[in-house]
Amino acid sequence: MSQATKRKHVVKEVLEEYVVPSPQQQIVRVLGTPGNNLHEVETAEGTRFLVSMPTKFRKNIWIKRGDFLLVDPIEEGEKVKAEINFVLYKDHVQYLKKEGLWPEAFSDTAESQPSSEAREGEQTAARFSGEEDSDNDSDLFVNTNRLHYSCTESEDDSDEEAAAVASDQDEEEK
Repeated sequence: MSQATKRKHVVKEVLEEYVVPSPQQQIVRVLGTPGNNLHEVETAEGTRFLVSMPTKFRKNIWIKRGDFLLVDPIEEGEKVKAEINFVLYKDHVQYLKKEGLWPEAFSDTAESQPSSEAREGEQTAARFSGEEDSDNDSDLFVNTNRLHYSCTESEDDSDEEAAAVASDQDEEEK
């Protein structure tokens, strides 16, 4: 199977399937990524540990801080205590809430931090279904690495600047 075909199947599985956690599986929230395909997570009870990303997800699915995962425990792990089984996006979280399987400790954070990949998946689904929603700008990417400056100009300032530019141009012509 080619890399592109594999990626297509993995992404389709993650975006379209709805899973119900088995009794040994846990729902966890990602706190950070120390590297080497490891992610620091927190359970609903507040326990923190590392989880590993299986090779099928590597370079196919991206996980960031605040995302939710479904993990399988690893018995022999000291630091790494689980392996990622499924990445839960906004629509998966809503499904689990509707089924009554969502942990109460995560109820407030799931609604306030929707995943960017979930938004991308919704955009892709809307594009393929032919739906266009040009009035809603919430799906636009916002670069959180840049500071947001709000600038306001009064009409007096702009008139003074225009007069100064005009006088500079007059002096250059002479």
